[in-house]
Amino acid sequence: MLAGLLAACGQGSTAGDGGLPKLAKKDKYKVGFAQTESNNPWRLAQTASMKDEAAKRGYELVYTDAAGQESKQIADIDSMIAQKVDAIFLAPRSEKPLAQAVLKAKAAGIPVILLDRNVDQTIAQAGRDYVTFIGSDFVEEGKRAAEWLIKATGGKAKIIELEGTVGASPAIDRKKGFDDRIKSEAGMQILDSQTGDFNRDKGRQVMETLLQAHPDVTAVYAHNDEMAIGAIAALEAAGKVPGKDVIVVSIDGEKDALQAIIDGKLGASVECNPRFGPKAFDTLEAYARGDQIAPKIINPDKFYDSTNASAEIAGSY
Repeated sequence: MLAGLLAACGQGSTAGDGGLPKLAKKDKYKVGFAQTESNNPWRLAQTASMKDEAAKRGYELVYTDAAGQESKQIADIDSMIAQKVDAIFLAPRSEKPLAQAVLKAKAAGIPVILLDRNVDQTIAQAGRDYVTFIGSDFVEEGKRAAEWLIKATGGKAKIIELEGTVGASPAIDRKKGFDDRIKSEAGMQILDSQTGDFNRDKGRQVMETLLQAHPDVTAVYAHNDEMAIGAIAALEAAGKVPGKDVIVVSIDGEKDALQAIIDGKLGASVECNPRFGPKAFDTLEAYARGDQIAPKIINPDKFYDSTNASAEIAGSY
């Protein structure tokens, strides 16, 4: 599964070059998983994948849910350090505050693997302070959404952008990938861009407000499906027809989004695969063996639109 991402480096039964904490090779591990929140299908699917994989391998998983609060997640890491877990999987709420938590785990001799979100690279770096980042290429996701929207609108659109959580790496990078591509098209204009915090209800509320300010909107780009579905509800409440009056594109590939594509309300969704379990635990074991771990392990992501949503929905989350 990790072919091409890991390369043997001939070390012994523990690893830890570059000042990283070592991880002894053994049959069973006590591992922490610090989740950022559990209020949407994507996070629930990620958590289920991690729990299932830990159970398959007979590992003890210390699971915490920060409920979207940075302070809670920092406290969760402190608790895992106190419980002397062997390693920590961390899905950081935001980049800067959680970078300090990574450094604290390192100081305690506990290796950290980041899942799906990164930390501030000026504070903590892969290979020096944490083992690796496993996740999607968020910049590329934003670019793919932009490419689809340019084609779908013939290169002419007035766009509202719904951003994810402020300070979170997916929100930062998905905005960059999309905005940079859109800027190269003279007929594509971003009317407004505000955070909906990756949340369906907040996405709807923000969209309702932005519709009043920009009734001439013709397209919506949401950083995740939950906000897109909220935006669709706001559009319908305002008497607009999603998919006709306003084209909507988003990211994640959850089941509700695929159904919205089938229903003609959502144009497309760039997949961000939440099923991290097998790759996360394979990486942990490879690190314990002494394999050289790449600083970033990028998940391959699909793309869903009207051509494949019906065929793919059965396997979605």
